[in-house]
Amino acid sequence: MSMTEEQQEKLARAQEILGYEFKQEQLLLSAITHPSATEGRPVKYSYERLEFLGDSIVGAIVAAIACIASLLRKIAYWNNNLTSINTAQMVADNIAKKRETSCGTHTSTAAEAAKHGRFRVMTLNCRFGRANAAAIVSAVKERDVAVLALQELTDDLVAALDEAGLSDLLPYRQLGENKDTDNGGFNGIWIRIEPSDTSPITAVIPAADVPGVCFPIDAMRGITFVSAHPKSPMRGCRDWSAGIIGLGELATSQKQGDITVVLGDLNSGTDHPSFRKLLDAGFQDAALTEAKGRRATFPSWLPWPRLILDHILFTAGLTASDVRSFTVNGTDHLALAATLTLK
Repeated sequence: MSMTEEQQEKLARAQEILGYEFKQEQLLLSAITHPSATEGRPVKYSYERLEFLGDSIVGAIVAAIACIASLLRKIAYWNNNLTSINTAQMVADNIAKKRETSCGTHTSTAAEAAKHGRFRVMTLNCRFGRANAAAIVSAVKERDVAVLALQELTDDLVAALDEAGLSDLLPYRQLGENKDTDNGGFNGIWIRIEPSDTSPITAVIPAADVPGVCFPIDAMRGITFVSAHPKSPMRGCRDWSAGIIGLGELATSQKQGDITVVLGDLNSGTDHPSFRKLLDAGFQDAALTEAKGRRATFPSWLPWPRLILDHILFTAGLTASDVRSFTVNGTDHLALAATLTLK
């Protein structure tokens, strides 16, 4: 393409300033030409095409740096925490060690659990934050709970739990955000060993936030625990169904080999199509897989007929045993606990 005398002068001045003589002067001309000066002509005659290329290169570099930084953090975590060849044994050993350190009791129970790579989990709906904090902490201690999920929390109850000693037993936690749209309160999850990652929102559903904690099983796999509470049908059937089904994303979006555990008041059971669809997404129900009777949880004051609303669900990679429901003062739900064992 021929250049005007003015363009040639500008190119000569630019090369003089840069101290470099371009072999393809058209590229330099494009780099210093505003798109408004080439209206109606191909994009290559202005710096716009070079701008697109530069943005792409910068974006690729930033993404690469972010990926490398994330990988380095994971490698550091693995080096510090995953020294055992038998990773199921390692996870159980860490849980047992934390239990012995924080309580100084039930060491035989913790040691026995470590031998079989298993740990105890518990979930409870706290009824607008009215559940007895001391009773919750007592249940955690007596039942050797390593992962605790609570729903319908309030700030006052969280403070009462800390005062009752929950943070000594389960020092790591992730809470959902306290919002006016929450169905009865926010959700929270506590864990005995330090997680590698936490999030206040692991799945987006039309209900209270679904917080979660994660730690690696080995260099390629991780296990995530979440506390969930979809809305009840009294708050609208559309949101009720969407909340239950929406939790299926946790199973369908997990990486191959990872494990996801959902604990909470799911306001549904196998007689509800939405719950069956959630199971079809890839979850197993602890009580159903153990097959040792109904574990009804609501209402607490009515021995019969109670409803099955609270659940412990998990994806492939675990087995469930010793599923139990029991009373905790101050709430209208029974607590639900189970022993999960890594395969």
